Amino acid sequence: MRTDVSLHTPVRISHDGASAAVPYVQLIRPDGSRASSDYDHWVSDVDANQLRALYEDMVVIRRIDTEATALQRQGELGLWPPLLGQEAAQIGSARTLRASDFVFGSYRENGVAWCRGVDPESLMRMWRGNAAAGWDPFTVNMAATQVIIGAQALHAAGYGMGVVADGTDDAVITYFGDGATSQGDVNEAMVFAASFHAPVIFFCSNNQWAISEPVGLQAQVPIANRAPGFGIPSVRVDGNDVLAVMAVTREALERARSGGGPSFIEAVTYRMGPHTTADDPTRYRDAAELEEWRAKDPISRVEALLRSEGLFTGEFEESVAARANAVAAELRQACIGMEPPAAMELFAHVYAEPNSWLENQQEEYARYLAVYGTEDDGGTDQAAAHTKGERA
Repeated sequence: MRTDVSLHTPVRISHDGASAAVPYVQLIRPDGSRASSDYDHWVSDVDANQLRALYEDMVVIRRIDTEATALQRQGELGLWPPLLGQEAAQIGSARTLRASDFVFGSYRENGVAWCRGVDPESLMRMWRGNAAAGWDPFTVNMAATQVIIGAQALHAAGYGMGVVADGTDDAVITYFGDGATSQGDVNEAMVFAASFHAPVIFFCSNNQWAISEPVGLQAQVPIANRAPGFGIPSVRVDGNDVLAVMAVTREALERARSGGGPSFIEAVTYRMGPHTTADDPTRYRDAAELEEWRAKDPISRVEALLRSEGLFTGEFEESVAARANAVAAELRQACIGMEPPAAMELFAHVYAEPNSWLENQQEEYARYLAVYGTEDDGGTDQAAAHTKGERA
């Protein structure tokens, strides 16, 4: 197995690409003790209640993740992309955003979606095969799940250019994995964002594996080193440290809102589970590596910090567990009780305007269903009414 050459070469990188051999940004060590950093002031306002809220967020989304994984194993979901081990990267960044900022995620940012207000049923809808998208992007200012690797980076760059044209101080953040940085879309997006000074944060969750390919195979230097070549300042952060992630994201947001243009964040984290539930990581990953990263768990380190400060009481622990279990129960009930969509709804939102080509397909499919006696209850009529309504 190839060694990850970037994993133990943490750096902070300036606009011109110069780097220093200093630790990556870390504010909470794996044992829960606080580390001193130039980034301390970015989270100086995070008090005991906020720290406990961040802990609860991470516990809740881990519980969502384990419940969804179980649902897939039980045949209730077609697929699920686990985020186990990446909770701090998602919570620390998502909780820095304001409601008017826009998010473009990949397929793994279910924790970010939760922070944006996506309800449990909507988190499940696409993975159960009941809809092409789980939620309305404009109700939560987060684009629908993107499965095409890296495509969302271009969408973020375009949206960011629109923000500049509108003259607002909103920001845009796009999430992708280490593997996506080898895709042309991500690199092209950085070209456009830099050229047009778009307020975009490129957030790379470097979880060490692009399915079965180790990051050291495609990145001979830290991934954060790439961005300065596009004229984008970047930073490398401990992605399992929720406070450090929050700090660097706040810095990037300030740059975006003040007209400073795009930023790149490489959050060094680890995918504890499979790439998706269709993957078996034991075929390509050493068990010792998993144990090494288990000791850096993002949740246990915050728990240790809270305990050291006398903030982790039995009452608090029970409250968090109850909240997580309640969300999991709601998610399970919503998933299993989800009504399947009418077959003819397949045609409802293919094009913005109706056309004869689509109408012919719709009629042909309706005849096909009728032959087998599997017409939806009113499904054909509903789709026809929808088409007529659009034409009107």
